[in-house]
Amino acid sequence: MTATAEEIAYVGDELELFAAATNWKTYWASKVRPYLGARILDVGAGIGATVQLLNVDPSQQWVALEPDPRLVGRMREQALPSNCEVRTGTLTSLAENETFDTVLYIDVLEHIEDDRAEMARAAAHVRPGGCIVVLAPAHQLLFTPFDHAIGHFRRYDGRSMRAVTPPGMQVERVLQLDSVGISASLANKLILKSVSPQPSQIAFWDRVMVPLSKLVDPLIGYSLGKTIIGIWRKA
Repeated sequence: MTATAEEIAYVGDELELFAAATNWKTYWASKVRPYLGARILDVGAGIGATVQLLNVDPSQQWVALEPDPRLVGRMREQALPSNCEVRTGTLTSLAENETFDTVLYIDVLEHIEDDRAEMARAAAHVRPGGCIVVLAPAHQLLFTPFDHAIGHFRRYDGRSMRAVTPPGMQVERVLQLDSVGISASLANKLILKSVSPQPSQIAFWDRVMVPLSKLVDPLIGYSLGKTIIGIWRKA
């Protein structure tokens, strides 16, 4: 899921690894859903998991944009809601005058080498009053061989997330989620030295740690977590 080619093969298996993390998906979705407008672009839509999770209003119009033809094929095999159009390509595939109320990058921007240029391109397709919403892994300290293996160029913090603010848009909110999960990520990197999280670890994290993070995160003002969400609005 990079931004410079029209057809790109997906790197890694994170889509499958985290598919069953239902508590986590419900948690972050609750923070993103208030920013969804009438017409939504899901950039790097993968296998359609974000559309299936967030698309609960049949009056909305969704475009699932994915550069990897194999993943596009998998999306088209699924029973995605009828208000979702699946396309192969990147932002450069869109018509110059095509606009959206919300542009989503859910676990995507970290895969794009020139993230600032990508955000500037995205802003050109946002309607006045509309939003860009980015969800990405947080804290470069947590960068592991797993990040590299699945095609991540970086992890973000508050400063680097704000640094990608595109012209004509303003930061509305930056928040971090999963404060409790940071301990598991650090243990995985520094103690276990695991190349990638195991399914059993992900299941425990989702069942035990995510519910705890939902309690702790608001108490610390969403200031620490292993995932970061950035929201920008166009005037």
